[in-house]
Amino acid sequence: MNEPATAIEAAVAASPLHQLKDELDIVIPTIRNLDFLEMWRPFLQPYHLIIVQDGDPSKTIKVPNGFDYELYNRNDINRILGPKASCISFKDSACRCFGYMVSKKKYIFTIDDDCFVAKDPSSKAINALEQHIKNLLSPSTPFFFNTLYDPFAEGADFVRGYPFSLREGVSTAVSHGLWLNIPDYDAPTQLVKPLERNTRFVDAVLTIPKGTLFPMCGMNLAFDRQLIGPAMYFGLMGEGQPIGRYDDMWAGWCIKVICDHLGLGVKTGLPYIYHSKASNPFVNLRKEYKGIYWQEDIIPFFQQVALPKDCTTVQKCYIELAKQVKEKLGKIDPYFDKLADAMVTWIQAWDGLNPTSASFSNGKTG
Repeated sequence: MNEPATAIEAAVAASPLHQLKDELDIVIPTIRNLDFLEMWRPFLQPYHLIIVQDGDPSKTIKVPNGFDYELYNRNDINRILGPKASCISFKDSACRCFGYMVSKKKYIFTIDDDCFVAKDPSSKAINALEQHIKNLLSPSTPFFFNTLYDPFAEGADFVRGYPFSLREGVSTAVSHGLWLNIPDYDAPTQLVKPLERNTRFVDAVLTIPKGTLFPMCGMNLAFDRQLIGPAMYFGLMGEGQPIGRYDDMWAGWCIKVICDHLGLGVKTGLPYIYHSKASNPFVNLRKEYKGIYWQEDIIPFFQQVALPKDCTTVQKCYIELAKQVKEKLGKIDPYFDKLADAMVTWIQAWDGLNPTSASFSNGKTG
């Protein structure tokens, strides 16, 4: 442990953000016992966990004592969603999005089971969840870039020349955290840089500008479920599909286009977690190789996609996006027809479990 547990627990209890424990769920996809939670206990124990078990549903997953959690395996997913369970990936971390669907909270924090508590440069344990909540509760500035990073952070402000008419900012939908130790690299980069480790702690949060895409990583991520939840679909990946390891990136491209359309913000930077384990680059290459080719068409598609003005809810935006995926990316490979159909099924399943969420309309289009 980075610090005595009692000291951390006292600091967590004193935090005003601790009151959000009834408004936030933590979603964890896993195939193994969750021993890693012991390190996170001081920070995460007050919150409700939704654990999505991937792979063999007959395997027993052990969770440390003292955590409030619900655990779903493939049998549960099939039982709850019926035929619509086909949209939830199998043998891929994309299964985590089922946890987003069944949650009833305003906020979601999702983390992988090989991610541990990181230390800041002063060797203090980083409360990643607290920083994510700070990011989500403060506005974003996607329409004009502030060179002093996040103007709403402590010790920062809007720089000279920043338009006063834009200083109110917009609601933040997504907080994208980073990683110390093992970087989030693709397989080719892993192969040429097998020993590379990230040791740089950059004390900064940025709003990703409107019109700019980014490669979203799902291992250290938080979002406002009420604002963007229906678009946080990690695609159709894993067993039975020709591609893997593009699940979180697919969701990131979709949510960014929709956030830009609806006038919502996406932040990246702090907080850091400690990513402890590099996955096998040869296995990763087998999962990624079609995506490496396809993304050269996928990225231009998302850069050029336009959503009609009557797409005033996340669901309407997502259905329209699915339609355009089928029309324009379906020419590349039949997989994209299947993915577009799964996107529609996902929205149907989401609305079936969350019948009131379809009413969200932000009213801003930037």
